[in-house]
Amino acid sequence: MNVVAIIPARMSSSRFPGKPMASICGIPMIGHVYLRTQMCEELAETYIATCDQEIFQYISGIGGKAIMTADTHERASDRTAEAMIKIESETGQKIDIIVMVQGDEPMLMPEMINQAVKPLLDDTTINVVNLMAKIKTVEEFEDPNEVKVVVGLTGSALYFSREPIPSRKKGVSEVPMLKQVCIIPFRRDYLLKFNAMPSTPLEKIESVDMMRILEHGDNVHMVMTTAETYSVDTKEDLEKVADKMKNDSLRKTY
Repeated sequence: MNVVAIIPARMSSSRFPGKPMASICGIPMIGHVYLRTQMCEELAETYIATCDQEIFQYISGIGGKAIMTADTHERASDRTAEAMIKIESETGQKIDIIVMVQGDEPMLMPEMINQAVKPLLDDTTINVVNLMAKIKTVEEFEDPNEVKVVVGLTGSALYFSREPIPSRKKGVSEVPMLKQVCIIPFRRDYLLKFNAMPSTPLEKIESVDMMRILEHGDNVHMVMTTAETYSVDTKEDLEKVADKMKNDSLRKTY
């Protein structure tokens, strides 16, 4: 099974321009994500997909693999798919599973990728997987930068939102507070099918790509991870993560 990770990254973020190259403990954030991702033994290879020369040159400079993509992509999945096709053309090998890893998760652990890929290896009826993690504070639960998810009894997502779901306003003191962790493996052909699906109303309202799958009647299989992970959406997030990474054991290995 040919399993490849692609990390889409671009400099023009509306909330935090230049985010991929922001320094964390002396290494650009995209460098942390790349180096930690490629430690996963399940992966045949790891690539960065970018439209920015600065990112391309940095990754190439540390001996990594990067693919230049168009600068017109609005969604990470479109950039990932373009890179996937180029990689297949260059290597002459078809990819079976493509793992889309968001470039703003600098504290990801290699075992998280293993966790996300395993359901696809075990069950041929599953086409896409999302990791999820428990939210520990009400402040994080109410943060619109965090994508929340509600999960059904069978382990599939029922709904994604940037709003705090499920509701805490009905007299229930304890609710399952879960967040999406953006390590998303697709079967190769399903990624292409996903990108060909028309955008949907709730996808646009919630600003969450996975809603397109649910609205079209397909399933998103969810997997719980206990690994500590923090996405960087703002400069304040960057400062918090930089402080946490000072004592990160995995960082000391690269």
